[in-house]
Amino acid sequence: MRGKVILLVEDNPDDEELTLRALRKNNIGNQVVVARNGETAVDYLFATGEYADQKDHSLPQVVLLDLNLPRMNGLDVLRKIRADERTRFLPVVILTSSREDEDILNSYSLGANSYVRKPVDFAQFLEAVKTLGLFWLLLNEVPRGSSSV
Repeated sequence: MRGKVILLVEDNPDDEELTLRALRKNNIGNQVVVARNGETAVDYLFATGEYADQKDHSLPQVVLLDLNLPRMNGLDVLRKIRADERTRFLPVVILTSSREDEDILNSYSLGANSYVRKPVDFAQFLEAVKTLGLFWLLLNEVPRGSSSV
């Protein structure tokens, strides 16, 4: 069984690298699985598609989900996560550059646990990732039995 995995769903290579760098700088050593589109994220979460042959598949501890994704947008990914009994309690943090009130409202309406706008400044982004890591990986408690597909 895997350790505490973070699923990062991000299509922008610069934002992906920035997030991975911020995690490393904050000594968050969890394995990070990167999905570069919504379909791949769903395949990973439900052990389908390219992830169908994984043995002992477990859910990530937290999903960091961008909204503007190819193939399936972040809100559709969130809908699928919340619609399935196996993943409905999985912590999902929307990590996006969108400032749109409608995106915030839709994210929370669909069951996002948190909505974080990506800061433009790297120092601010480092602090945001540190706070996310401390809360979602160390402090947050999830219901028992919600850790494997």
